[in-house]
Amino acid sequence: MKLPYIPEDAPFSGDQRAWLGGFLAGLHSRQVMGGAVAAAPAAAQIAAKPLDILFGTQTGNAEEIANEAAALARSRGFEPRVADLDAIEMDQLAAMENLIVVISTYGEGEMPDNAQIFWEALAASTAPRLENLSYGVLALGDTSYEYFCQAGKMIDTRLEQLGARRLADRVDCDVDFEDPANAWLESAIPDAGTAAAAADAPAPEAKANAAGYSRKHPYIATMLENRLLSGAQSAKEIRHLSFDLGDSGLSYEAGDALGVMPVNAPGLVQAILTRLGADADSAIEGQDAPLGELLATRYEIMTPSRDLIRALEPRAKDAEFSHVLGHGDKEALEAYLWGKDTLDLLNLNPDLALDASELLSWMKPLQHRAYSISSSPKAHPGEVHLTVAAVRWSYNHRAHGGVCSTFLSDQVPAGQSAGIFVAPNKSFRVPEDDSAPMIMVGPGTGIAPFRAFLEERRERGASGANWLFFGDQHRESDFIYEDEISAMSQSGLLSRLDLAFSRDQAEKIYVQDRMTQQGKALFAMLEEGGSFYVCGDASRMAKDVDSALHRIIETQGGMSPEAATDYVNRLKRDKRYVRDVY
Repeated sequence: MKLPYIPEDAPFSGDQRAWLGGFLAGLHSRQVMGGAVAAAPAAAQIAAKPLDILFGTQTGNAEEIANEAAALARSRGFEPRVADLDAIEMDQLAAMENLIVVISTYGEGEMPDNAQIFWEALAASTAPRLENLSYGVLALGDTSYEYFCQAGKMIDTRLEQLGARRLADRVDCDVDFEDPANAWLESAIPDAGTAAAAADAPAPEAKANAAGYSRKHPYIATMLENRLLSGAQSAKEIRHLSFDLGDSGLSYEAGDALGVMPVNAPGLVQAILTRLGADADSAIEGQDAPLGELLATRYEIMTPSRDLIRALEPRAKDAEFSHVLGHGDKEALEAYLWGKDTLDLLNLNPDLALDASELLSWMKPLQHRAYSISSSPKAHPGEVHLTVAAVRWSYNHRAHGGVCSTFLSDQVPAGQSAGIFVAPNKSFRVPEDDSAPMIMVGPGTGIAPFRAFLEERRERGASGANWLFFGDQHRESDFIYEDEISAMSQSGLLSRLDLAFSRDQAEKIYVQDRMTQQGKALFAMLEEGGSFYVCGDASRMAKDVDSALHRIIETQGGMSPEAATDYVNRLKRDKRYVRDVY
């Protein structure tokens, strides 16, 4: 059965697609080193030992841990110096004595955006020997993915190859990273023997989420508005959501993300209970809540985990299932799993009796989903806005849906509430210079942070030019925020607007095509000091946009491919080419 078009990366909702390869493989400061360290009292500078803390992050988690590591190091007598990996040249690395690296893995085992340049230099044959360096690597990842913590593993191995010595063995953290990360920092950062000097050192930067709300302790926020943005004929269901921050004390900046704690769809919870032959109030040994609550709020019941797949395959007694797993063909397995959720796999063998406790042991914990914030706090004090595509599809005559997107759409109308917390992304910010030009590429829901950016620039009275590339399928039904964008254009806030509605003509046109058409003006704006931002799908759109950007720089700048790559790398180092991709 051919499924209809599914928005974004559904129906795998990211995680299901991600674990496929893993199963088959089996296997506060942005202080730049070398002159950019904040001045400390002279006595502390003399007495305290330096500890360099470098981070590579896509969503901000690694940066937050790096800042926590700096606070701990300072309390133990070190003078911590924090920077992102791409800010460091190899000669600076060679001069370091003690180093902590905190790095996440992005996509299919890739380095995060602010670590790629560093990695290319470190992996090169010209990288310096590092016999005088003691280091430790804390890796963040997700065991659903084939290349779990691959970025951390690669950097750890390469530093060892170059002669560096470990302060502590690398630790690879899963999505529940807080406790193992804190334990590793405690063991990896020793007492420097100069703790007295730490009393005079600058106090660590306070956490951005000073209100204390987090993934484990979200703020229960009331929904103020939940309205449909996309038109009746759209293949998508895109919604504008507004939460009331009340007296939470939560603060955010344009460019940050909002974490939302979902509740699983009641229909799916009940269907699994029925399949188990259990009641919602059934007690489960070793659990502190009844089965219905566990399935609703504690476990990922939509996307099958790798453990669940391993356990079910021999019991399902399904020839096709066993065949695609046994042959190790990733594409075949992906095609087989397309559209299936956990219940679909449980139903492969209707005669299979299942134990609820055992089933729970195969499942992963239910995780928050992070969405780019689509509001500026200056424009909407006391509120935070999201732009969310509700992912839905049908398989085997049963409705399926994205866990959090349909939770927000269906279970949280205005007046109801959901658990939220702010996930800072300090790398994704409007230019500090209000006169600097800004180029934004955000098709579909990728427009979310750029609505926030434009509101921020308006509230700040920024004079810099603002250029937006936006697109989707059909202008009539998919031009979300059309009224607002049109008003921004008419007021002059939006200096340029290029639209790409792919299915309004015979030949499909995308945002990267509009970029190429306007290549001369785009390159000129970069030459004037403009910043280039991208938000949206990482697997296709962001790669196509990146390729187009390289070609534009080659063509308009009269450069070789190598020179264009160097140009783009300078933009990245200067934080003038940044992405919020997923």
